[in-house]
Amino acid sequence: MSFTEADSKAINTIRVLAADTVFKSNSGHPGAPMGCAPMAHLLFSRYMNYNPKNPKWANRDRFVLSNGHACALQYILLHLTGYPTSIEDLKQFRQLNSKTPGHPESHITTGIEVTTGPLGQGFANSVGLAIAEAHMAATFNKPGFELFNNHTFVITGDGCLQEGIASEAASLAGHLKLGKLIALYDDNHISIDGDTEVSFTEDVPKRFEAYGWHVIVVKDGNHDLEAIAHAIEEAKKVTDKPSLIKIYTTIGFGSLNQGTEKVHGSPLKADDIVQLKKAFGFNPEEHFVVPKATYDLYHAKAEKGAKLNHDWDALLEKYTGAHPELAAQLKRRLAKKLPEGWAKELPRYTPADKASATRKLSEAVLNKIADHLPELIIGSADLTGSNLTRWKTAVDFQPNDSGIGNYAGRYVRYGVREHGMCGVMNGIDAYGGLIPAGATFLNFISYASGAVRLSALSGQRVIYIMTHDSIGLGEDGPTHQPIETMAMIRATPNLIDFRPADGNETSGAYLYAIETKDRPSVLALTRQDLPQLEGSSIEKTLKGGYVLQEVQGADVTLVATGSEVSLIVDAAKLLKEHGIKARVVSMPSTKLFDEQSHDYRASVLIDGIPSVSVEAMSTFGWDRYAHESIGIDTFGASGPYKDVYKHFGLVPDVVAGKVQKIVAFYKKEGSVPSLVRKYFH
Repeated sequence: MSFTEADSKAINTIRVLAADTVFKSNSGHPGAPMGCAPMAHLLFSRYMNYNPKNPKWANRDRFVLSNGHACALQYILLHLTGYPTSIEDLKQFRQLNSKTPGHPESHITTGIEVTTGPLGQGFANSVGLAIAEAHMAATFNKPGFELFNNHTFVITGDGCLQEGIASEAASLAGHLKLGKLIALYDDNHISIDGDTEVSFTEDVPKRFEAYGWHVIVVKDGNHDLEAIAHAIEEAKKVTDKPSLIKIYTTIGFGSLNQGTEKVHGSPLKADDIVQLKKAFGFNPEEHFVVPKATYDLYHAKAEKGAKLNHDWDALLEKYTGAHPELAAQLKRRLAKKLPEGWAKELPRYTPADKASATRKLSEAVLNKIADHLPELIIGSADLTGSNLTRWKTAVDFQPNDSGIGNYAGRYVRYGVREHGMCGVMNGIDAYGGLIPAGATFLNFISYASGAVRLSALSGQRVIYIMTHDSIGLGEDGPTHQPIETMAMIRATPNLIDFRPADGNETSGAYLYAIETKDRPSVLALTRQDLPQLEGSSIEKTLKGGYVLQEVQGADVTLVATGSEVSLIVDAAKLLKEHGIKARVVSMPSTKLFDEQSHDYRASVLIDGIPSVSVEAMSTFGWDRYAHESIGIDTFGASGPYKDVYKHFGLVPDVVAGKVQKIVAFYKKEGSVPSLVRKYFH
């Protein structure tokens, strides 16, 4: 492959734009974009298929900038290739309400595939994107109709490859033989603390070879375009392994401080930018300048992508004639529409139905809906038999030659990789056409909170099926018993919390989690059996909180979630024997309750009587819904779960006794503050 002065000019344009962009904002990382410029240029000018006029073209190549320290690079590439990121947007880099925030956010900037920044997250996302491509290809491609064959390219760095999530995801990718995944490792030997010799001296290629990756090394990533190009071409030919291309680069190439941490996290000095521009043939008096030849080079590649997109659209129409049912399904899924009537499959229950753990009720839901929702792709972090997430007709997602599944399978064995699983699911959702769900014990969502947080920030429909949700798991003890976990989930913006109390609420939680298009949901499910409640329903669950049992002339409102709802039902019966009338409120989702009208919330948390919350977890946060809270503000304890509940006083008679004292206290006080008014004003 031949290269010209136009390639050199384009690469240096990226470098000077990176310097200008970070200098203008007085914040950011100029060094990595300057060092990565050659590899990024080759991807966007020679190898990637994309169409800025249709950023959501289903078969576009995916690009992930996992290296959060190169964030300006992605905006520069979007501008050069014709996406709606202007020079003015580059000038607004890291400014309030700009289209170019401090790190790439997929819901803000057109052309950004996934939200990255926290190191390693983008790497895991890229594995999810590659899983999605393999599955969509296996599901929809037919002879003569190769609808899905895109590659996923990720630029990663020393920092990303030190993060545990990247190791988890890389191990999984190697096992799954994701041949359409190509990672370009920007090895510049610099981190914020200085040379990586202070903390990161392992042999990365050997590690990735052990994971099952194809590894290529490019010794001169600053100048040797031929070597980088050859490596990319070689990687594309390897179809049974993901590829890692280790490219030695110089951070801040061209700066007076190149090769040091000084160009890592701070803008270049003004005099440094002057000499940089002179060295690269730019006018130092001009800023944010792009030569016409550079625009022409990238726009020509974008036009080729537009032509490929046009051809793909035509192929899809021919496919529609040859495979009408599959085509209709594909178009529906890409539009994020659900099959008509799917929700009718959700199980409904009455008090006559047997008691069951909500994890078992979740299993019943999945067995009912999985075959009606082919977009569901579900998995577990090595806890399938405990999470109960594998439905009866499920086929494992495995390499086609594995003998234990195939790429058309929809059940993913994530292994003991909770953080990796959640980062991968973000990538699966970002690909389009799929709804990922993944499971582990609720306590271990803490392992994965970095990825879960990005699900919420990005507005991604990811379903977290979290079982063994409380001290009710019993003998495994406090290391496994979530106490503070639901408080963290509830405190995370845009992350929907569900702790269902019975079968109807479990079905309702799935209804919401699947029908929402821009929110992740956490379903916290019990290990122990719970009764089916009188007064519960799928529809009421969608309100977040509702009156399960009303009573005239009530003295107190009892509020609970999950396994403690049946507890307060029993406590209310005991209170009645002592002349105290108790209303019972189930609160399966505080987030959804918060979003209801003022009048509705006031009808649930009525004025004039005390409200008491009961939950086998931390009482933190319950002051928004209750005057007094009964819960656990220490770690849990090991033992049979009924003994543990009794140990913490979470049994009907003890709860009823505490509520009696609370009611007496407020009657003596003579007034009860309005919760809804206090809470919302």
